[in-house]
Amino acid sequence: MTDQTTAPTYARPSGIPVPGAAVYPGLDDWRQLVAAQQPTWTDSPDFAPTVTELSSLPPLVFAGEVDVLRSRLAQAAQGKAFLLQGGDCAETFEAATADKISSRVKTILQMAVVLTYGAQLPVIKMGRMAGQFAKPRSSNDETRDGVTLPAYRGDIVNGYAFTSESRRHDPARMLKAYHTSASTLNLIRAFTQGGFADLRLVHEWNRGFTSNPAHSRYEKLAKDIDNAIKFMASCGADFEALKRVEFFASHEALLLDYERALTRIDSRTGLPYDTSAHFLWIGERTRDLDQAHVDFLSRVRNPIGVKLGPTTSPDDALRLIEKLDPNREPGRLTFITRMGAKNIREKLPNLVEKVTASGAQVLWVTDPMHGNTVTSPNGYKTRNFDDVIDEVRGFFEVHRALGTFPGGLHVEMTGDDVAECLGGADPVDQEAFLTGYESVCDPRLNHKQSLEMAFLVAGALGQSK
Repeated sequence: MTDQTTAPTYARPSGIPVPGAAVYPGLDDWRQLVAAQQPTWTDSPDFAPTVTELSSLPPLVFAGEVDVLRSRLAQAAQGKAFLLQGGDCAETFEAATADKISSRVKTILQMAVVLTYGAQLPVIKMGRMAGQFAKPRSSNDETRDGVTLPAYRGDIVNGYAFTSESRRHDPARMLKAYHTSASTLNLIRAFTQGGFADLRLVHEWNRGFTSNPAHSRYEKLAKDIDNAIKFMASCGADFEALKRVEFFASHEALLLDYERALTRIDSRTGLPYDTSAHFLWIGERTRDLDQAHVDFLSRVRNPIGVKLGPTTSPDDALRLIEKLDPNREPGRLTFITRMGAKNIREKLPNLVEKVTASGAQVLWVTDPMHGNTVTSPNGYKTRNFDDVIDEVRGFFEVHRALGTFPGGLHVEMTGDDVAECLGGADPVDQEAFLTGYESVCDPRLNHKQSLEMAFLVAGALGQSK
């Protein structure tokens, strides 16, 4: 069971009629359960019209795309592919510009090239993008200078500005989130299918990274990749896989009103798909087996992830498997571990051993960010790059010792040169936070730190083979 002592919970009044986007047995059973981390807006006159409109809008992703992703994740669960999942801690409407979206996609593509070479496996590219607008909070309120207002829960719920109007829970923001996600997905599809993702171009970007003296230790790997690309070119290789890539969208399925409204019945199969994203995950704060998030996501066909922190017991994991993946379908369930560098080597082995012994074929992914959050001496929420990397190393060490496959990496990152996480080969110090800290929620790796991580993980992947 998860620790709910500081997480506000709300039980939806059963008498409020809420239009649904799809009719399917059990799809609304979650409404009778406790739903953690939800907004308090069902009495708003804008609530029902907003949900009705969302229920009638076109899907953001398509069931066929979701099925493709599930098959790719099945390969990763079987040790035949590797998942790279990265993006903002909390997307904002203001930052959904072409430049910022392209820089984020560009960074993920750069990381993927390095990881593909290191793993000698296909890399599944997935963004925490086009829907990562809701954030869980440890407290329902925030107090500044004696003034208490509702906590910021992401742009889909309320605004970041510390005013009563901005912090009001506004259901109409769900429509803004939908349209911002649609625009973001449109750009992502253009970038990944229109030449921007050409392997040769992406590698040229990485050569610029390794030319920096701070990153010179990665130059040999970059040269090896360069030689491989030149070899393909000399052989006349010009296949489509060099020019375009698959790119999938994901977010935490936190806001159940939004997720339910965007659920559709697939005309091919008659089954429900949550069309807000290809991949959805349940957070550490909302994975209680008897509550609403697990129940709702158990009923849609999307591949599902669950964040597992250091308090997770093997019994917790096995019960989640029974609920979310009763048919033991490879590609259906991903466990995203967020243990912290100090816990990973102690806490993860028993979990992996017991799950593996059960016969379940889940995909194991590391989130090295959330278990390593600290406060800098000058008061900023941050993470030490060395701790982040140490958790990744520990994740690989555990799986190597057990003979299981370390199947993926889940990181909060940006394509911009922000200063939010301490350290790295081209180091960020706390004084840089004064001008370079931009996150509205959690600290992210910047562009250089993200690429450095990719080179380090590529080396670990090579050792795992």
